[in-house]
Amino acid sequence: MSLYHEAAELLLTSPNEGRSLKARVFRRKDLKSPPAQLYALVLETCKWSAVLKDIVEKSELLRLERKLTPALALLLVHDLLLSKKGLALPQSHGLSQSVAKHKGRLSSEFTRARLRRKAPTVDALREQVEAEAAGDAEGYPRWVRVNALKTTVEEQLETTFMNYERASALKEVITTKARQAMWIDPHVPNLLAVTQGTALFKTEAYTSGKIILQDKASCFPAYLLDPRAEDGDVIDACAAPGNKTTHLAAVLRSHRPEFDSPPQTVYAFEKDPGRAKTLEKMVTIAGSRKTTKIGPGQDFLRVNPHDQRYANVGALLLDPSCSGSGIVGRDSMPELHLPEAIGASKKKAAEPGKTLKRKHAEAAAPEENILRDDDGNETIVKSEKDLQSRLEALASFQLTLVLHALKFPRATKVTYSTCSIHAEENESVVMKALQSDVARRRGWKILKREDQVSGLRDWDVRGLSEACDGDKDIAEGCIRSYKGDGRGVMGFFVAGFVRAPGEDLLEEEGPYIRDEDGVIVRDGQGMPVLKSTGEPVTLRSRDAEEEDFVDDGDDDIESASTDSSNSGSDDDDDDDDCGEDEWAGFGD
Repeated sequence: MSLYHEAAELLLTSPNEGRSLKARVFRRKDLKSPPAQLYALVLETCKWSAVLKDIVEKSELLRLERKLTPALALLLVHDLLLSKKGLALPQSHGLSQSVAKHKGRLSSEFTRARLRRKAPTVDALREQVEAEAAGDAEGYPRWVRVNALKTTVEEQLETTFMNYERASALKEVITTKARQAMWIDPHVPNLLAVTQGTALFKTEAYTSGKIILQDKASCFPAYLLDPRAEDGDVIDACAAPGNKTTHLAAVLRSHRPEFDSPPQTVYAFEKDPGRAKTLEKMVTIAGSRKTTKIGPGQDFLRVNPHDQRYANVGALLLDPSCSGSGIVGRDSMPELHLPEAIGASKKKAAEPGKTLKRKHAEAAAPEENILRDDDGNETIVKSEKDLQSRLEALASFQLTLVLHALKFPRATKVTYSTCSIHAEENESVVMKALQSDVARRRGWKILKREDQVSGLRDWDVRGLSEACDGDKDIAEGCIRSYKGDGRGVMGFFVAGFVRAPGEDLLEEEGPYIRDEDGVIVRDGQGMPVLKSTGEPVTLRSRDAEEEDFVDDGDDDIESASTDSSNSGSDDDDDDDDCGEDEWAGFGD
């Protein structure tokens, strides 16, 4: 069966080929096995590999079944002993028979392996395995955002978390092992911290979208943006997988006035069609589909800020791709322990007490020299120069995104965030954005700490003053978090930009589009491009004008003006970067 052979291939492939395990599984088009089943099998087998290696070697399975490879042996024994459904093979299948006939011997070795690890029960051994596999995620809680679109914290405390003990501090949730504990976060509304290892994905609240697993720091951008009814429509510029998009919808709902008010739309852009499908699924489950317009394959940078469809956009959330240097435990593969193949000892005698094991990353640079971005892609950096080059490229893209957002005519709020710890992607981008011509013309300022929402105003980890050229107001306006500092969150950065409505201090007058330097955009022939149509101005010839004048021009000029106006309207519909047909795939 292809499941175990495909799993063995993935188990042995180094993630340094450029993608995380999840990306390598779910982005492959040639798999015959269900991706979710394949991913779970490989990850769980890797977690249990130290125990499984012990069982395979002590039972001499590879000597008895010469056709089995070490990787196949791990995968088959895992499902035979640990999967509730057993082997995903017919009993008559050769692979199934190769391990099933040794089940008694394998089960006995499993019991001995458990006792050697001083685990009184299989569940206790499972806790050990999970703790060892947690890696840098050990010492962090499981963060749970209660989805205000579907439920309340009070309802969830009485249902999903009714058997959880109420912790008095976050540390209690992080350190407790023997029981389930829960803590209500004081900074972000509707956010809970619960003990790790809790299988929340199996609960009705999770499957129905009432609770969403989302890191605390990842909740900062939507909460800081705090869009209200008077802010009009909202844009999430880099929306997939959808946690922040659905959080925006929940914040909008919490501020909905009692009286009738114009409906608000969340425009969610995602240029990757595959990730757009994940986004679509997420917003549907979370109950925000009716208020969210998804542009599958739509690149935010190609959207015309002056397009009439976005004339009511007053707030934008920007969370672009970054180095991912602040991510904790994102799909990190546990250490893989392979049983010794038959004949391996003849080739090279093993040193006493040594076992055959390898880490997935051993063939490449050390872990600290691997940049794993928030899309799961990995880049190996061999030197400080390589790292700096990568950060500069990311920062250039991030700044372009911010400057584009600052151009939206009605916008008065923008948040910019990354899951990076590097100042090049954080404070440096903020400083360059504030110093840009578009920011100066339109009156954009940093959202000062004293003007931020209460929970984040009270958050005491702020920006780096030295990266803000010593400007304390800007540094205090920037919000940071660091992994491993005891606060239980990943490394993160967020800052807000604000301006007063209509405060276009030096905003240019006139009908033409201008770039970030204030220069009128022109086509190849030097003709200025109109805001209203996105098309260059067209001029009538002098001969045509004279003919109009000779032929009693008043009526004809009026007619020509009308025709030109109608033509401009058609061009606006047909030539815009973000045509209405782009939205039709998912409907309104």
